[in-house]
Amino acid sequence: MKSVTMTKPKKQKKTMAERSNTLRAGVLGSNDGILTVVGVLFSVAVATTNTFTIFIAGLSDLLACAFSMASGEYASVSSQKDTERAAIEKERDLIKTNYQDELEVVAAYYVDRGVKQVTADKIAKELMEKDALGTVVRVKYDLQLGHYMSPWDAAFSSLVSASAGGIFPLVAMTLLPASIKWPGTILAVTLSVALTGYLSAKLGDGLVKTAMVRNIIVGLITMAIHYSVGLML
Repeated sequence: MKSVTMTKPKKQKKTMAERSNTLRAGVLGSNDGILTVVGVLFSVAVATTNTFTIFIAGLSDLLACAFSMASGEYASVSSQKDTERAAIEKERDLIKTNYQDELEVVAAYYVDRGVKQVTADKIAKELMEKDALGTVVRVKYDLQLGHYMSPWDAAFSSLVSASAGGIFPLVAMTLLPASIKWPGTILAVTLSVALTGYLSAKLGDGLVKTAMVRNIIVGLITMAIHYSVGLML
């Protein structure tokens, strides 16, 4: 009697869209971590010189920001995932009830891209015979079956990056000597937000210089506003 060897199915590699979504969450989380923490630090540091008080305020805000960002990403991406699944189930039913209409949609997709109608009809027929559902959702929604945005990946990426981003101003404000505490923190924040601007532009194929300058301006305004708030306390 021949023995049967059971092989584990290969784990599907993540698509570029899935990886980009995780990176996006990380970049946004890092930027928020930097700005929210430095905002609290500036407000408190103007009102008191007690380093421990400043540290506890900054650390509390860092944790709050990190978990807030993570929960927000989880909820947002979960909603997106539910929408994608609902669209796929809708197309599954349409293939059963309106197969010809779905076939024409696929053919029209290729016609719009410069393929002749006769050739587009042949392509659509062949693709639909091979994988009707996969073809339709790819054409209509630019989705791949079995590949959904992961809310857990986005949440974890945001949690870690927001925590890491907030550490820069926290360390600068609480560990640098008093003589360079303020300029050192401003420099740390400026460099940090410039980096997140650079990464966000690269990730989204945007203008690098514009994104960096915009982030630096927002960072400086954030620090100025919270410094003013601290003076009122």
